[in-house]
Amino acid sequence: MQQKILQLVYFIFGDPKKNSLEHRLFNTISLVNGILNIVGSVFEEEAEYSARIIFFNVVSGLILLIMYYFSRVKSIYYSLFWPLNLTILFYLSSLWFLHGGSNGGNHYYFIPALVIATILLKNHNIILIYAFYGIVTAFLYTFEYFYPNFIVPQKDRHTEYMDLGGNFLFVQILTGILIFILSRNLNIERKKSDNLLRNILPESIADELKKNDTVQPQKYDSVTVLFTDMAGFTKIAENMTPEQLVGELHYFFAEFDKIAKKYGLEKIKTIGDSYMAAGGLPTPNRTHAMDAVYCGLEFQEFMRRHKEERLKAGLPTWELRLGIHTGSVVAGVIGTEKFAYDIWGDTVNTASRMESSGLPGEVNISKDTFHLVRENFICESRGLIKAKNKGEIEMFLVKGLRSSDLEESKIPALS
Repeated sequence: MQQKILQLVYFIFGDPKKNSLEHRLFNTISLVNGILNIVGSVFEEEAEYSARIIFFNVVSGLILLIMYYFSRVKSIYYSLFWPLNLTILFYLSSLWFLHGGSNGGNHYYFIPALVIATILLKNHNIILIYAFYGIVTAFLYTFEYFYPNFIVPQKDRHTEYMDLGGNFLFVQILTGILIFILSRNLNIERKKSDNLLRNILPESIADELKKNDTVQPQKYDSVTVLFTDMAGFTKIAENMTPEQLVGELHYFFAEFDKIAKKYGLEKIKTIGDSYMAAGGLPTPNRTHAMDAVYCGLEFQEFMRRHKEERLKAGLPTWELRLGIHTGSVVAGVIGTEKFAYDIWGDTVNTASRMESSGLPGEVNISKDTFHLVRENFICESRGLIKAKNKGEIEMFLVKGLRSSDLEESKIPALS
């Protein structure tokens, strides 16, 4: 039931996912006020000037409903900012003269009208808006002061009192609702911004950036860096549409993100079809080497299952080269317009060489990582392997878990 009500509200006023706060508020103000003005004309009391009040109610109501149509259906609302404000001010000014002036209570509506104008402001000149409202209000009060005979008075004290009290109460509620809507949407937008920032940066780094507007670079003596690359991806990608290419990469990296998160690794970045993550930062720990190897093994297991499925369907397949190295790095946030958490140092370069010198379908690790995980994983020495700009590096292939760890393993059984 609640979901149906929300769907109806979104249908009438606009979906928050598709329409901005300003757009939805414009829809709400134009629709609600348009209906209220027209309905209000039906209940207007018989009086000497009631025909004029009914006329202004109906005409302003129809204008507001037309604006609602263009805003909600045609998505034209920004250019209607001044027509909306002029319509509201003209309507309120007309009632000022025909409904008791400052004793009629309609002047209270200038307060929420200015609040609405401020919320809808966007790129309009705020000084011009406030000056315009101030001039109109000053004119009405001054005109009433010098020419009171032009103001149609309330017929008696009871009517005046009820009109003032009713309008004041309604304006209080309306202004409160506007402030509530604004504050609620600001909180929602703040949460969206916070979530977006935490998706880009580690949580502790995001908090430091919000608090200090900067992040101090930090050196980590021991972290484990994991690199991957799709073997043969470039050749196969030549025969794919852009949509297919991005779809495949998204499929792989979305799964890698889940696995990396499972083992506590921090995703650093993707470059083309390469994926980079690190363990042991921004919060240091002692298990980062094992975590990275667990993660690498599950990456390869996922790729094997995916390859089998594509082979059955007669589709081209990819294999993953994966390299891991442990050492010291410097981590920090670079950029001022688009923030990026990154790591630097020889450890990163060596991890990259572990990947490029690795074998498709295998987890290739350095000697430094091997010494940290050899008690838990079965590793096969590859001897000294020549790596670009690094000379010869001793490398190992992780073949699986030792038997004592099989029951406690966090990854599926390896094929």
